[in-house]
Amino acid sequence: MLAKQLKEFLDSHQVKYVTMTHSIAYTAQEIASLAHIRGEEFAKTVIVRIDGAMIMAVLPASYQVDLPLLKAAAKGTKIALPSETDFRDRFPDCEAGAMPPFGPLYGMPVFVEESLTRDKEIAFNAGTHHELIRLSYEDFARLVQPTVAKFATMAEATLRL
Repeated sequence: MLAKQLKEFLDSHQVKYVTMTHSIAYTAQEIASLAHIRGEEFAKTVIVRIDGAMIMAVLPASYQVDLPLLKAAAKGTKIALPSETDFRDRFPDCEAGAMPPFGPLYGMPVFVEESLTRDKEIAFNAGTHHELIRLSYEDFARLVQPTVAKFATMAEATLRL
């Protein structure tokens, strides 16, 4: 079921969005493929620890986080990828690994890869491994107010295509 907190938040702000159910999938690229969405338009959420604080890095499914670039964008001194057990409790209404990129709902700042800002619409996990939400990037940015930065590179597998 769609993350209750997210649905209530979107509905309370009268945001137009579409939900889609798909076969269970665990990787962003796999979900994008199942939903017939280009990897550049499917936003995946990666949790990163910068100077001890958890942040959301939101980037296209076909990209990977470049930790030194993200650390510089955040003006941090230390950066690490925490284990899932370090942050699972922050997302009580979500399946592990299916967190939507709405950091304000979970007390986390959000950094968005600048390439996502060029998309008219983005899609992302809706809190489960079988549902996604699609909405305008403009609405997403208005509600989340992310820091936009260049911190990702195209994933190697994508480069070989």
